[in-house]
Amino acid sequence: MAHTQSGGSTKLGRDSRSKRLGVKIHDGQKVLVGQIMIRQRGTRYLVGKNVKIGGDDTLYALKDGVVRFTHKAKRKFDGQIRYATVVSVT
Repeated sequence: MAHTQSGGSTKLGRDSRSKRLGVKIHDGQKVLVGQIMIRQRGTRYLVGKNVKIGGDDTLYALKDGVVRFTHKAKRKFDGQIRYATVVSVT
């Protein structure tokens, strides 16, 4: 019996599908209720006014309006400062 697989079969060459993460609606653009603004892993962008975060950390609009991005300094548990972007709808 052969101890290796026959030719033509390989265990390499597979890759996962891309998840299409990132900003979908930018600063100053109009947004409708329930529209996805940002798809992300973790909280790279923080929730602001009239924005809700989903179970997969996706940011959704709660009201019709215009998207605004602002920056905020947050202190980590070890005392370091992290500059985060806050997304809100006005």
